[in-house]
Amino acid sequence: MALFASLRMTSAGTANNLPLMPTTYQALERVPNACQLLPNVVTGGQPSTADLEAFKESGGRIVLDLRDPMEARPLDEPETAVRLGLEYVVVPVSTGTMTDATHERIHGVLREAGDKPVFVHCGSGSRVGGALLPYLMLDHGLDEEDAIAQAMRVGLRSAELLDWGLEYARRKSI
Repeated sequence: MALFASLRMTSAGTANNLPLMPTTYQALERVPNACQLLPNVVTGGQPSTADLEAFKESGGRIVLDLRDPMEARPLDEPETAVRLGLEYVVVPVSTGTMTDATHERIHGVLREAGDKPVFVHCGSGSRVGGALLPYLMLDHGLDEEDAIAQAMRVGLRSAELLDWGLEYARRKSI
């Protein structure tokens, strides 16, 4: 505690002239649709190797990829994540996997993460929005309207994904 009390901020945004570590969001802000959804959850589209490196350096721990493993990718993301020491989890969200079991796997990863920083992504952010609607409503108490607004903020653009998330949340909230 005394260490933190002795640090003073300078006009350059550093503490005692030491650079401050970026937040996980700042590390990922170049990712398409990057968004700080919750204190420990950053969302977005496809990251680059540099993005994943910056996420790790900022304290990031888990990458939750919602794309199908057969989707074209600009990098070998599983290999890159493992090389960096990140936990890499794939829970594909596609027309054939939009089930309760998929929601439960996604929410299980987020719940088990606790306070560990998680980056949840797909190609653009749209699947992320639909998949996290129930998490926002059931686990974080957002009402439907606020959850939809947050899902759209992170990239949700599909009526099908919106319906999938809302229907699950409505059934589970009864």
